Amino acid sequence: MRKSGPAGVRRIPRQRSRPARGAGSARGAAAAGQRRTSLLVTLILGGMTAVPPLSMDMYLPALPEVGRSLGSSAATVQLTLTACLTGLALGQLVIGPMSDRWGRRRPLLAGMVVYVIATALCALAPGSGVLIALRLVQGLAGSAGIVIARAVVRDLYDGNAMARFFSTLMLISGVAPIIAPVVGGQVLRITDWRGVFVVLTLIGAAITFASWRWLGETLPPEQRHGGAALGGTLRTMRGLLADRVFTGYMLTSSFAFAALFAYVAASAFVVQEIYGASPQMFSLLFGINSVGLIGVSQINGKILVGRVSLDKVLAFGLAVITVAATALLLMTSGVFGTVGLVPVASALFVLMSAMGLAMPNTNAQALMRTRHAAGSASALLGTSTFLAGAVASPLVGIAGEDTAVPMAVVQLVCALAAVLSFLLLCRPWQRRETPPPTEVVAEPERRDGAERREGTERREGTERREGAES
Repeated sequence: MRKSGPAGVRRIPRQRSRPARGAGSARGAAAAGQRRTSLLVTLILGGMTAVPPLSMDMYLPALPEVGRSLGSSAATVQLTLTACLTGLALGQLVIGPMSDRWGRRRPLLAGMVVYVIATALCALAPGSGVLIALRLVQGLAGSAGIVIARAVVRDLYDGNAMARFFSTLMLISGVAPIIAPVVGGQVLRITDWRGVFVVLTLIGAAITFASWRWLGETLPPEQRHGGAALGGTLRTMRGLLADRVFTGYMLTSSFAFAALFAYVAASAFVVQEIYGASPQMFSLLFGINSVGLIGVSQINGKILVGRVSLDKVLAFGLAVITVAATALLLMTSGVFGTVGLVPVASALFVLMSAMGLAMPNTNAQALMRTRHAAGSASALLGTSTFLAGAVASPLVGIAGEDTAVPMAVVQLVCALAAVLSFLLLCRPWQRRETPPPTEVVAEPERRDGAERREGTERREGTERREGAES
């Protein structure tokens, strides 16, 4: 009997078209095994994906105080945000391929340990230059959480099941942008801006410990790959980008995220300065939009996935985003005359909620195209989305401070670009539907004797799932 490899969560082997005797019960056991993923592991993966928004948003209320404390201009303090965002984008290009070569646990734990150290040092930074450098390191290391979380999901799931799990992760990680500014503001009531980094250090340490203690390895040695570090990485990424469909989903996800980030970057100014709402009203509207995004993502995962194809749900989500962005542009440009806050806020709510249909399904469909390079694929997805957000965010202020038109224009252009990427590159009408959730794409090459081991693999499939709970 073949050894089952290192302990931890593993993918369930694919059931073949001509199953051996008893394969029906094995298939049912495999499906049940997928559904029994530990709640604790789900929470850990959700915490890993929440690291970037926590690192960015919890710090926002402290920006003015940082400038006063360090004697820096507003522009210099803003660079601390840019540095962190840049690190989060570029770090994934390094850590993702590392996880394909050495497994998921070691790069994750190394990255999170460095994140904790860098965050603690941010609390001790004597000047803005040091703080900017440390925030860059913090972002580079913190990217391990989100890029490896996506790769782990790809190791565990395929097809509709993967889309469901991404919707669950969005429920957990989507709460972070809602509560992070609130937590940061409350921390500032009892201490200074350095206390925010102390809290982030404790959160990072908790996620690191939980990952070390309860998250098993999900990529066994026989499924790892890579030649020379740089050469293997470049070959892998070149192969992924040569896949037209993968690139299409990657661009669709990136443009959709850019539309979302345009909202994040401009919403406070638009709601408070242009429409005269109070900070409390802005916080309420921001929270409502976030709840809409999370709620629709749960409808996607709990109701739509498995009943409607992922591409159809994605197409509907992109259509709603485009219509909402068009309505927003018409309202803010004066086509309908003077329009108050309620119609504008309603259009933003619809646009943000539809992101709950687009984001989980683009990630799932893109990762469906990979087999042994989930880390590299996750890195490309993460880097492209963060870079798209970094490019979109400054564009919303190019026309001055008395109009919301730039935000609406950026969102509409990004929505149209996402639609074109989906239609021209993904071409869903030319492809088969995704495999059922109990099926995982087979390896491209099998060693001699693999067919004889097939029955054993079926029996061991469910047992491998239980490693994360031990």
